[in-house]
Amino acid sequence: MVLGKVVGTVWSTRKDENLIGSKFMIVRHLNLDLTEKESFNIAVDSVGSGVGEIVIMATGSSARQTNITKNKPIDAVIMAIVDKLDISNSEDS
Repeated sequence: MVLGKVVGTVWSTRKDENLIGSKFMIVRHLNLDLTEKESFNIAVDSVGSGVGEIVIMATGSSARQTNITKNKPIDAVIMAIVDKLDISNSEDS
């Protein structure tokens, strides 16, 4: 799974018939301190996320395990919108 931030939308009027109705989002990968990495994915949105939201994304064969992406040519899926991150600082322990 990958922590990311939705930074944009991809519009595609012509696509494989198995992808009709799918919403494509551009997801920038994040570090745990929420700073952006250079890497990104185009992901199918299965949870109704929007630009600016922090999300959890699955890639590879795991991306085809949601109800929306099952048996479809998908390599990345947004499967959760993050409400909060609780990160323990090992230096404080």
